[in-house]
Amino acid sequence: MPDFVTQAGPLRELVETELAKLFTPAGLLADADVPPGLAEPMRYALLGGGKRLRPVLCLAACQAVCGDPAPALPAALAIEVLHNYTLVHDDLPCMDADALRRGRPTVHAKYGYAQAVLVGDALQAAAFQLALAPQSRAEAAVARALARAAGPAGVVGGQWVDVTAAPPHDDARVAYVHAHKTGDLIACACEMGALAATAAGGGSGESSPVRCLRSYGRALGLAFQIVDDLLDAGDPAKAGELSILRVCAPAEARERARAATRKALAALDSLAALSGVGAPPESPGGRTPTRPAAAALALLRALAEDQLSRTL
Repeated sequence: MPDFVTQAGPLRELVETELAKLFTPAGLLADADVPPGLAEPMRYALLGGGKRLRPVLCLAACQAVCGDPAPALPAALAIEVLHNYTLVHDDLPCMDADALRRGRPTVHAKYGYAQAVLVGDALQAAAFQLALAPQSRAEAAVARALARAAGPAGVVGGQWVDVTAAPPHDDARVAYVHAHKTGDLIACACEMGALAATAAGGGSGESSPVRCLRSYGRALGLAFQIVDDLLDAGDPAKAGELSILRVCAPAEARERARAATRKALAALDSLAALSGVGAPPESPGGRTPTRPAAAALALLRALAEDQLSRTL
């Protein structure tokens, strides 16, 4: 069976193409009033590679609901731009003090400390411009979801606890950091995709697919971070980080990752039951399934299962 990276290829290519377009003459980040000295490090930060996990999740979630990823494209770009702002700030000397990311100098190492702060600020603002793109019927709901996930009760809150908490650490503290510093943007990506799909179909606001995909994203985010902690075990550069291995043994951490993965897959089963994906066309329950929706659901399943294969 193809792995997630292989299956996600077309969506990843779409994301890369659309991110590059942001810097073309008609693109959002090529505004004549953006100083050239700022545009260049923004481009460096955003187009430096990466898995593009969050925008792929957003597009796949949308496609799993309505059969088409296109309605979620503004949201997918928004969450990737916002994610990269968090990376720029995470790398700062006052935070993780990283000099390299993806084999290249980090933004502060290449352009300067103050410059990196401003690059991150600019990317954060640009993310909300993208989320509010007028071509999206769900722009208000998408922007609210993004603001909630990025703000003081989301990524910033998780980062705050991570930076300020002193040992000894307990399970509740580690769970909070995992849920918010990492998990919220992953859950938000799935939620925004479902919101865009719901709006494209004439609906609005909270819906059963939105709830299913939010639940999937939360569980996936937890599994993803636990597996990352296991992979980082023994790395001197990660020795001071707030890892799950500070509160449980590796065997228990693996079981928690398995449990989170089972929960993510159960959420996808609920979504499939709602939409009829995986059921025969003549099935009386749910909507008639479409091949694009089924392919997106398979991609989301592959990503959840891929977490376990990374280390377990």
